[in-house]
Amino acid sequence: VVKFVVPFAAGSATDTLARVLGRKMAAILGQPVVVDNMPGASGFLAAQNVARAEPDGYTVMITSSTTHAANQSLFRKLPYDPVADFAPVSKLGTIALALVVNPAVPATTVPELIAYAKAHPGEVTFGSGSSSSRIAGEMLKALAGIDLLNVPYKSNPQAITDLMGGQISMVFADISTTLPQTGVGKVRALAVSSPERARLAPNLPTMREAGVAGYDLTAWFAAFVPAGTPPEVIDRLNGAFRAALADPSATRTLLGAGIEPATSTPAELAAFVGTETEKWAGIVRSAGIEPE
Repeated sequence: VVKFVVPFAAGSATDTLARVLGRKMAAILGQPVVVDNMPGASGFLAAQNVARAEPDGYTVMITSSTTHAANQSLFRKLPYDPVADFAPVSKLGTIALALVVNPAVPATTVPELIAYAKAHPGEVTFGSGSSSSRIAGEMLKALAGIDLLNVPYKSNPQAITDLMGGQISMVFADISTTLPQTGVGKVRALAVSSPERARLAPNLPTMREAGVAGYDLTAWFAAFVPAGTPPEVIDRLNGAFRAALADPSATRTLLGAGIEPATSTPAELAAFVGTETEKWAGIVRSAGIEPE
């Protein structure tokens, strides 16, 4: 049995991606694939679990920029090494985050939200259930010069639940987690984090279009296995991920969840992780976030 370890809860974008790929990969590999959710501690639990697993190709981490690019800057010390403990397999896709607010927040645009936050310093709270959602909020704080209070969660779906309940004011989270709630009027979407508008929400402005100059944040997904996994096993997994992501029904499902499928060679993913780690370090520095 192949185990896909996911560092976030069921209902998160990473989980959606793992389940869609798991169904396709089971047929391609001729092996059952199970998804094992290990949310919490910014992905530490899942990363440690995979790093310690047998390097035989049967334990695969389906993860995001949180564990392999952002955490290095957010924490002084990690209980895993994102580079030394893992072997890259393939990039899997990218996703934009949407900024959503509780309908009680008197703002229908980003400038109105900024004005409201300036008038009520420290009273506007933002939930974050992943490093990308945390950094997205911190980036708005820094670029707009407003005082927001971060409320951490194990996973973004829990933050959205509290947002709908009115316990927090706003959340930046992947559009697959946020948009379904906007459709039923439970939350109000104001903008997307990516430099281009999202295919899934073409009517939502980007943060830049909404007046926050320099705002650009796109989360990504990738597959890793424990370091020491034989190259031929990695190549077989890479081929299976490529085949699964090339499947039209998988592509349709993922695009419907706001995930833009992408693939790479293991070497391309290793290089990408290097440049992304630098990029997220720059974002964390410019947002003035002190590592924990």
